[in-house]
Amino acid sequence: MAETVLFEKKPDRPPPLLASGPLLWAREHLFGSVTNTIITLLCLLALYQLIPPVLHWALLDANFAGTNKAVCQANPDGACWTFIKVRFNQIMFGLYFGSHPDEVWRPVLAFAILGGLLFWLLWPTTPHKPKVGLFTLFGFPVLAYAIIQGEWLGLDVAPTNEWGGFLLTFALASVGIVASLPLGILLALGRRSDLPVIRALSTVYIEFWRGTPLITILFMASVMLPLFFPSEVDFNKVLRAMIGITLFESAYAAEAVRGGLQAIPRGQYEAADSLGLGYWKKMVLIVLPQALKISIPGIVNTFISLFKDTSLVAIIGLLDLMNMAQTASRSIEWKGYDFEAYVFAALIFWICTYSMSRYSQRVERRLDTSHRN
Repeated sequence: MAETVLFEKKPDRPPPLLASGPLLWAREHLFGSVTNTIITLLCLLALYQLIPPVLHWALLDANFAGTNKAVCQANPDGACWTFIKVRFNQIMFGLYFGSHPDEVWRPVLAFAILGGLLFWLLWPTTPHKPKVGLFTLFGFPVLAYAIIQGEWLGLDVAPTNEWGGFLLTFALASVGIVASLPLGILLALGRRSDLPVIRALSTVYIEFWRGTPLITILFMASVMLPLFFPSEVDFNKVLRAMIGITLFESAYAAEAVRGGLQAIPRGQYEAADSLGLGYWKKMVLIVLPQALKISIPGIVNTFISLFKDTSLVAIIGLLDLMNMAQTASRSIEWKGYDFEAYVFAALIFWICTYSMSRYSQRVERRLDTSHRN
């Protein structure tokens, strides 16, 4: 009688290290050819020469303790982050909150509320996101102004002309983003309108603002804007800067949206017409959602430029993040620590712009409906 032999399947062995994982990626992207290998080795040599001195200056030999310049003078080889610690409130929130440290809770509370709203919108399972989103866009700015300025709530008044630092940069950028995008959408639709008058007016508006430097617009908003209103109407410098930035950036947003509109196939318009939809229903329900999805990279690029261009408001006497850091570093008490001020301001700018870029990429992936193999 034949003997029955049972075969037991053993677990599959993992692939060789050189056929998967980081080693495969490095071999394909960093050492795939002689040229790539040479460039990789040169970059590694440059990093070896640059990174250790930077780490020693910024962290290992840096000064974090103390409250005066003497601590940094005793150790001149490292960065003086003591200066940033002492002048943190001034750099982040401006002159008023720098001189009234007991009132710093007001801008901190406003940013905490904004952080909670953003967490609500970004967390996948939270309910009522459309309502929270509308409140974040239109209700939160009013609430934040009431908390920070203080007059409406019976608090000590923090004049807007004494706002500065990151608080002013964020206020200018957020208002410019929220206000310029809807205006830019209307201008993009107007430039593609079949009505010659609307198309001509939209084109003239877009080309005029795109062809004018932002510095000139800020000068115009600061000096000439009050001349167009009665004498009893008072526009402070912050509001004038917001108006100028919004009008300027709306032209660039319009061109980004127009690029998305032109990328929509003609069949989409014809399909909407065949359903009997009017112009606005066709645009809002069918065309614009697709166009805005395509335009996300261009729109976000415009917003990132807007965030960085807020530094130009120094030309009309406003102290944004960069200029407030520079002003603090040139005071008599802390003169000579400009580099630390610029590095700190640049780090904040990078964190904000990188966050905007990463979030836009996440939105693109979520809205991607292309068919992939």
